[in-house]
Amino acid sequence: MPDDASRPLTIGIDARAATEVPAGRGRVVRELLRALALRTDRVAYRCYARTRWDEPLDERFRWALIRDRDPLWHARVAAVASRECDVFLSSNSYLTVLFLRIPAVPIVYDLVTFERGMSPNRRSAVIERLTLGGAVRRARGLVCISEATAAALLARFPGASGKVTIAPLGVAPALTEPAAAELAELPPPGFVLAVGTLEPRKNLPRLVAAYATLPVELQRAHPLVVVGALGWDTGPTLDALCSLGDRCALLGHVSDAALAELYRRCAVFCYPSLGEGFGLPVLEAMAAGAAVLTADNSSLPEVGGDAVEYADARDVAALAAGLERLLVSPERRAELGARARERAGEFSWERTAGLILGALERAARP
Repeated sequence: MPDDASRPLTIGIDARAATEVPAGRGRVVRELLRALALRTDRVAYRCYARTRWDEPLDERFRWALIRDRDPLWHARVAAVASRECDVFLSSNSYLTVLFLRIPAVPIVYDLVTFERGMSPNRRSAVIERLTLGGAVRRARGLVCISEATAAALLARFPGASGKVTIAPLGVAPALTEPAAAELAELPPPGFVLAVGTLEPRKNLPRLVAAYATLPVELQRAHPLVVVGALGWDTGPTLDALCSLGDRCALLGHVSDAALAELYRRCAVFCYPSLGEGFGLPVLEAMAAGAAVLTADNSSLPEVGGDAVEYADARDVAALAAGLERLLVSPERRAELGARARERAGEFSWERTAGLILGALERAARP
């Protein structure tokens, strides 16, 4: 905490992802900043980035733009933040933690980087494997976004014991607002929706294989719509999706408003991921009242509870059975949608921000 009791706590935040990452960690940083701005805590924030995010935040938030590339960016930010701040939230890298001379709290999203079977991004995997252990040792606190992530972290790094705060994510307010009129150009209601960066862990080839076994009349009535930017090792995923021809539409990255409308319009939202740190698209779809079919692994049951249907993500027949069961039953879809919307109300960015701020305040204490 500040030596001068009259001075507010000053928190540094790695805010690069707010402008550099459209989904995933970018959404986390943007919604966290919005939620912190709605609080009345006597706290000052220093947001370190390469580009300023244009969201109107209040005077407690000051931006410091450092244009260097990695890894120099981390070293320079650590030097500046160590002079300006009392504690630092490392939201998008473990490397900064290793350079800081003040208490640090990194966010641990998942440990996929250590699961070679999920084909993580090679560059990111190497960097995280080299830096997470040191960050665990140096950090004053650690934020995990699910119990599953916390358990995986503690299993691999027992030294994290006693440092972990579990802070589940929330639903972006923009995703619950009515869509703009121009969104009428989106696919008409009734499709099967899949959302996520196109990369091996999202398991879309198995989803395509499952979808292709459905009766032809179901496929024609409920085409597959896929939202997400291109990731890595996309060849098998794109080949599988393109094999469906006009039964599949690839929309790429879409705006928050368009995504909200797609969640509302879909007949079924399917998220067959091989493993997640949280599974934010599942929660977003639930908040829109979608009937959700998702995998039964990692953190996904923490999010879905008893308000979604589950299948073994590696079992094509199980995925197909789950899809058909929901597509032929509007009654079941309506029941799940109502339960999903109610459960999604238990998650909020306000709660997430409060838990993370608490972890930072504890880390800043002498």
